[in-house]
Amino acid sequence: MTTKMRSEIAEQPAALQATLDALLPRVGEVERLARETRQLLFVARGTSDNAAVYGRYLAEAHAGRLSTLGAPSIATTYRRRLDLDGVLAVGLSQSGRTEEIVETLAWARDCGARTVAVTNGGEESPLAQAADLALCTLAGEEEAVPATKTYTTQLAALAVLGLGLGADVDPGDLRRVPEAVEKLIGDPGDLDEVVDGLADKPGVVVSGRGLAFSTALETALKLKEACYLHAMGLSYADLLHGPIAVVDADTPAVLVAAGDGPTLDGTVALAERVTGAGAAAFTVGGGPRLAAAGTAALNGPDLPEWVAPLGLIVPGQLLTEALSRRLGIDPDAPRGLNKVTQTD
Repeated sequence: MTTKMRSEIAEQPAALQATLDALLPRVGEVERLARETRQLLFVARGTSDNAAVYGRYLAEAHAGRLSTLGAPSIATTYRRRLDLDGVLAVGLSQSGRTEEIVETLAWARDCGARTVAVTNGGEESPLAQAADLALCTLAGEEEAVPATKTYTTQLAALAVLGLGLGADVDPGDLRRVPEAVEKLIGDPGDLDEVVDGLADKPGVVVSGRGLAFSTALETALKLKEACYLHAMGLSYADLLHGPIAVVDADTPAVLVAAGDGPTLDGTVALAERVTGAGAAAFTVGGGPRLAAAGTAALNGPDLPEWVAPLGLIVPGQLLTEALSRRLGIDPDAPRGLNKVTQTD
């Protein structure tokens, strides 16, 4: 059986290519808008919030811009006015119709921020209409409830945003992303072995750090919503501060890292600690060093750290879809979930 989720995973190389072709020529627009700002405020929920974590690390680590994940309730529930002069507020919503995010972005603009929308909903969506600048992704319609291609194209839009902020990276790396993702879809690594290792487990800890932290959070969310696992997404720094006590024979770890960058050594050390304690450590990316330190390995993309999250999530998506089917769950329509979620 081919699920909608699996089909949409396969559509990601084309969706990424179309999105990059549309948005890379707009780097100058981002640059002009960002000149009036000092720091960033990201506004999102759910999967889009995980994408925002990538945006935050990219802006701080490579563009030198202080960034914050916003709390929409300050605008929508507490209705508190803040001084947002000098702030670039970035609202993310795949549909562009999440009322809380639209309202919060409009609030940020009213408080003095310049505003950017990242959405797959098109220029006519309420979120795009509320922003000074809309970076619209071209993922096409997404039918499965778990977001796949709309998430990776959001990351692509945020990478373009990072270029407009003056990130100290090679823009050419982005052009390599669609091919790297296509390669991962064709060869994700030890997928069956990892599915076997999680099929009888009630929970899992998913961990990464820095730019890969967004991937850990998003992988954990996917395993929660489509496989009903008690999946905890954590930075490995936070994991070592106490929650590592839950990792045991019944609670394996999924550890995520790019093939280079300053967080790789710590991720390898964590994998060795987990397996040394008798628990399974399933690895995603991190090259041969991380693969050798773990129990079974899912491949990562051949991409530098700053764009690696656009590929690192793909093995997690494939794992979620395969594990869901193994557990007898329809990954296209998990219980209790809708494609667009509205919150107050």
